[in-house]
Amino acid sequence: MTTTDLPLLVLGRGADQGSEKGVDCPGSLPAASDPDLVARARAAKAALGDRVFVLGHHYQRDEVIEFADVTGDSFKLAREAAARPEAEYVVFCGVHFMAESADILTASSQQVVLPDLAAGCSMADMARLAQVEDAWDALEDAGVASSVVPVTYMNSSADIKAFCGRHGGAVCTSSNAQVALEWAFEQRPDAKVLFLPDQHLGRNTAVLQLGLGLDDCVVWDPHRPDGGLTADELRDARMILWKGHCSVHGRFSASCVDDVRERIPGVQVLVHPECRHDVVTKADLVGSTEFIIKTVESAPAESAWAIGTELNLVQRLAKAHPDQQIAFLDKTVCYCSTMNRIDLPHFVWAMENLVEGHVVNRIRVDPETEKWAKVALQRMLDLPAR
Repeated sequence: MTTTDLPLLVLGRGADQGSEKGVDCPGSLPAASDPDLVARARAAKAALGDRVFVLGHHYQRDEVIEFADVTGDSFKLAREAAARPEAEYVVFCGVHFMAESADILTASSQQVVLPDLAAGCSMADMARLAQVEDAWDALEDAGVASSVVPVTYMNSSADIKAFCGRHGGAVCTSSNAQVALEWAFEQRPDAKVLFLPDQHLGRNTAVLQLGLGLDDCVVWDPHRPDGGLTADELRDARMILWKGHCSVHGRFSASCVDDVRERIPGVQVLVHPECRHDVVTKADLVGSTEFIIKTVESAPAESAWAIGTELNLVQRLAKAHPDQQIAFLDKTVCYCSTMNRIDLPHFVWAMENLVEGHVVNRIRVDPETEKWAKVALQRMLDLPAR
C-alpha cells in the first residue's frame, strides 16, 4: 500500500471554470518517465494484432489502462480472456491471483503473462494453503469440520480456490457474495461457513444482507494457536471469518465518513464491501467495483459523492464525470502499491518480448490445482443471478 499525506486537489470542471464545484481527489501519479514508451507500447500492440489480448483491472494506472482491450474487475477480465480463444497471449494488467484465474479459465493453447511478477495482493497473501489446511485440521479436532462449507473470495490464490473445491465449497465475488453464502448455508442442515480471506466482506455480507448477528461471526487468526478460538466458539459460530483484509479498503475509517459529511454538504458516501463494518454501516451505498462505477455513471449532474475504494478508479471516475463532485473518502493518498507495479515500462518490456517471440512472466497453474479450482469456480457460475 502506498500512502502520502497531501492537501486536497480540486480537479474537473471546478478547476477549469473557476467554480467551487469539482473533485476532491488527493494526489496524482507522475507521467511516464520516458515519453517514447507510449509509442513503443502502441507499436508492439499493433505488431501483435489479434494474437494478444490485453486486460486492465479498474485499479490500474491510466498509462496502462490506455492499452487495455477490456477493463473490469478480476473475474470479468478472466471470463473475457476465456471468451477470446483466438488470442495466443493474454497480458493481464492486474495482480498475481487474477492472472492465475485467467490461466485456469483460458484454453491450454493460450499463455497468460503478468508484466511484473511482484504484482501480488496483500489480502490473498494473508491466507496461505498450509495455514488453511492447519485451520481445517483444527476444525476437525473440534468436531465441526463436517458442518463447514468453505467459501473463498475471488481475491485469493489458485490453491485456496482449489482447497474450497476439494472441500465442497465455492468461490464468490463482491457482487455475488450474498448468493454464495445463501448457497453455502443450504449445503448442510447445520451449516457454518469458513470465509476466506477477507473478514470484512464476509462479515458485511452475513450481517447486512443475510441478517446474521455480529455474535454469529468469529475471526480465525492463523497466527494464533487454534485460530485463537475455543471449540465451543467454533461450534456456536455460523461464520468463521479468516483474519484477512484489503490493505487499501481497510484504511477507511468511520471518522473519514464523518469528516467528509462535514466538508461536503449533501454528499452521498459510496463504499466497497471490503471496507470495515463501521464504515459500511455509516455509508449510504455499498457495492462492488462495478456497482460503484454504474452508480456514478447513472447519477445526476450536481450530485456529490465520497467514494471509498482504490484511488486510481476514483480519479478516473472524477475525470469522466466533471459535472459531479466526486471526493476520495480519505484525505490520505492510498494507491494499491502492488497493482501499481504494472507500469508502462513493465508493460512495454512484456509486449516487446512477445513481439520477438519470447514469452516472459508466464503464469501457469498446475493441473491438479486447476482441476479443483475450476470446481469451486463452476459452483459459483452455477449460482442464480441476482
